[in-house]
Amino acid sequence: MDRRTMYSSAADRPAIEINKVLRNTYMLLALTVAFSAVTATFSTMLNIGFVGYFAMIIGALISLFIVNKKADSASGLIWVFVFTGLLGGALGPILNVYLNAGAGHIVMQALAATAVVFFALSGYALVTKKDFSFLGGFLTVGLVVVIVGMLANLFLQIPAMSMAISALVVFIMSGLILFDTSRIVNGGETNYIRATCSLYLNIWQLFVHMLALLGMSED
Repeated sequence: MDRRTMYSSAADRPAIEINKVLRNTYMLLALTVAFSAVTATFSTMLNIGFVGYFAMIIGALISLFIVNKKADSASGLIWVFVFTGLLGGALGPILNVYLNAGAGHIVMQALAATAVVFFALSGYALVTKKDFSFLGGFLTVGLVVVIVGMLANLFLQIPAMSMAISALVVFIMSGLILFDTSRIVNGGETNYIRATCSLYLNIWQLFVHMLALLGMSED
């Protein structure tokens, strides 16, 4: 093997690794979204209520912590499905609010809008291969503002504020889709389990707040 061939092989190695992470991430993401759709369906049918919602949210947070610890081992895959399954189940009580009100069309609209936003933004980051790491600081500040706003609105209960918060979350999650996809494409994230969890959380939050926005708009 001559020197030129050796240099070419070394240069191709990072690209091969990135493509492998991308492939594994989107394959696992598709599986976890499908699995969470199943758990959401069962949760909706069982009508678990908001006590079950909070229990599953707490369980999801605990399992996310375990996922981060186990992401470099085979058991991490099991915990990814535990995490996404719990978050899928937590959608049940939310969906029942709309379904019981005869607003199933809003659920479908939110689902379609979420899919369009995700595929458009993620596809853009994949095709252009632009580095969106500069968004990190802005998105972090935005998340802090959202958390403060949500805590304040627990006491204020202002509908317009709820709508503004949901709009801001949709904007932030859109930015995070660009940011997280860019990290995978440019080699910033090399663990497909963590990458899957990040993208799944973006999609979950995007759907929930798109649903809230559409519901409030119709009201």
